Amino acid sequence: MNETDIRNYAELMQEMGLTGLEITEDNKKVRLERMPAASFAEQVLGGGMLQGNIPQGSGNSREGSILRKQGEGESAGAIDQSHRAVRSPLVGIFYAAPAENAAPYVSVGDEVKKGQVLCLIEAMKLMNEIVAEEDGVIAQVCVTNGQVVEYGTELFQIKRAGR
Repeated sequence: MNETDIRNYAELMQEMGLTGLEITEDNKKVRLERMPAASFAEQVLGGGMLQGNIPQGSGNSREGSILRKQGEGESAGAIDQSHRAVRSPLVGIFYAAPAENAAPYVSVGDEVKKGQVLCLIEAMKLMNEIVAEEDGVIAQVCVTNGQVVEYGTELFQIKRAGR
């Protein structure tokens, strides 16, 4: 695959609004990823997102979450202070369970503790654990198993403990 082919694929991604594309040709694999323009603007301009702790995981795993800043300037339909959105810190595939036929890590109504694994996001053949940033109860699972998620996609709503 030559540079012209890669540029053509990149243009195609932009035209179709894709954030990721993987091409295998002659036993060579090329993966192209880009951040959507709106997400990039939100990240750079601080459009209501703030990155949570991303502790060093074990080996190939990266843990963490993107948390929605609650407070002034939010839209009228926003969830109140008693809930916290857990957002995807990367582009990848959402997995609710550790294996295909296993029970999900969490379900609506489950109590979670700070540091507990909520799901996995597969990115570039690496499984990244997404963990709870604080104690609470799962109020909503916002995505489905196997769904491709982008940076900032809301994964869960967690009702904060004691509220």
